[in-house]
Amino acid sequence: MASIGTKTYDTVAPKKVAFLGLGVMGFPMAGHLARAGHAVTVYNRTAAKAQDWVKEFGGKAGATPREAAAGADIVFACVGNDDDLRSVVLGADGAFAGMAKGAVFVDHTTASADVARELYAQARKQELQFVDGPVSGGQAGAVNGVLTVMCGGEPAVFDAIKPVAQAFGRAVTLVGQPGAGQLAKMVNQICIAGLVQGLSEGVAFGQAAGLDMKLVLDVISKGAAQSWQMENRGGTMVDDKFDFGFAVDWMRKDLGLVLAEARHNGARVPVTALVDQFYADVQKMGGGRWDTSSLVKRLRD
Repeated sequence: MASIGTKTYDTVAPKKVAFLGLGVMGFPMAGHLARAGHAVTVYNRTAAKAQDWVKEFGGKAGATPREAAAGADIVFACVGNDDDLRSVVLGADGAFAGMAKGAVFVDHTTASADVARELYAQARKQELQFVDGPVSGGQAGAVNGVLTVMCGGEPAVFDAIKPVAQAFGRAVTLVGQPGAGQLAKMVNQICIAGLVQGLSEGVAFGQAAGLDMKLVLDVISKGAAQSWQMENRGGTMVDDKFDFGFAVDWMRKDLGLVLAEARHNGARVPVTALVDQFYADVQKMGGGRWDTSSLVKRLRD
């Protein structure tokens, strides 16, 4: 079965690109680049995953980030966290060491704004370009090529990478200077955390009251309570199904970035801090890999 959905791609001049990190997001994102006609070389820490990708989509696999990035016009990455990002970018085997002057590194990892600014500064020293572009839309968005990409960087550089990134993005938008993409992703996660907690409380309340909650959700999703979370997760919350989607462990990593940034900039995020602790409760229940909608379980159990 194909790992990416059906998508019609805009006509874009083919580029030589690399993609570093073939997890649940990166594997289909790189696949869309190949299907859109770009020459793709991939790298993954577990080499077998890179070979699986090549078998499905063609292209090549590099033994190191440097090898994968050599000669690429654009190098995309989607890895785990700040340290993972540094490990594929910096050092003798890192992507920056293999990139030609003027090439662009686009980071889709959800990481800190600090590491985005750090890598931007290092890129400029090496006459490279850097854009931070964290994504929203989850695994389904990656598979279907309809991710939202929030970018921080220089306008001319963004304009150059946008048509290529649209292979896997429905909305690819420059929101500010280097680091701004990561800050926008933090806003995204703040909003999601509050929405999921509110939806969890509504579902648990309705079930305790004896309501047919699938019917109720269908009704209220036509009004002001409607949200992506309600449309896509409400029914599975009622059914107590959480073995899919964006994991609690990942959300706690993201919320940790939010809380650290809030301490730095003085923003008050009391609901986010509370929901972060609720996710810690879910982890203690053994739900670290459950979907984030599993917040409702702590209200039942």
